Amino acid sequence: MEEIEISILRYLLEEDWPVTTEMVAKEMGIAWNTAQVHLWKLVSQRVVKGKKVGRQNQWMITDKGKNVLFESP
Repeated sequence: MEEIEISILRYLLEEDWPVTTEMVAKEMGIAWNTAQVHLWKLVSQRVVKGKKVGRQNQWMITDKGKNVLFESP
């Protein structure tokens, strides 16, 4: 897993509710579409789950994602 993806997981862990792709991009200092690519990659690994709310995608860390964070150095 790339360092940016670990950073995204850490950010999601700190949040109390789902965050948007735009929020992730702003927090990571990356373009919206770059954030979207990483988030979908994390969904495919089942460490993040996403849902569409209106016109926005919203993201949350899964229990598997939390385990990955606690196991990583």
